[in-house]
Amino acid sequence: MTLEISRSQSDRNPTEKAIEAYAAGAREELPIQGYATMMLAFLGTFATLVGVARFKRRLPASIPPSDIVLLGVATHELSRVLTHARVTIPLRVPFTHYAGSDGAGQVKEEPRGHGLRRAVGSLITCQFCTGPWVAAGLSASLVFFPRATRLASSIFAIAAISDFLHQGYAAARSASPR
Repeated sequence: MTLEISRSQSDRNPTEKAIEAYAAGAREELPIQGYATMMLAFLGTFATLVGVARFKRRLPASIPPSDIVLLGVATHELSRVLTHARVTIPLRVPFTHYAGSDGAGQVKEEPRGHGLRRAVGSLITCQFCTGPWVAAGLSASLVFFPRATRLASSIFAIAAISDFLHQGYAAARSASPR
């Protein structure tokens, strides 16, 4: 959070004071208010989707373990694609800057800007941070469009298995004597 230098300590609200105390001395900007905004957006969107599903009597009593595994593997792959793949650079450009190649069709990027822009940049460069958003999207999609969601999730799950096999093959080739 960037605070105006001209404002005195007494002019700051308790939230600004708490953020400044938390982030004091940090080497990088911590867009805490941006993170809070994104959390509220996530919770609000998810609560709305659950409410609509409940109203339309689509909210499942349980989710089969097979769907949990399928969506879990798909979430892994889709999160990685969204946060690191070269092909999804256009989605990240407004919030990141290029920091180099990371091999296997992936790039390293750093968040840019300030406030909410930087917070979004932090989210979309971290596959672990993006995972819950992807999982929530896939889960909501499963409730409203189960067949299409299973098909799309299967594609990403198959790609994830393929990625692991490619990595295993490359490791085996590099370990074998020539």
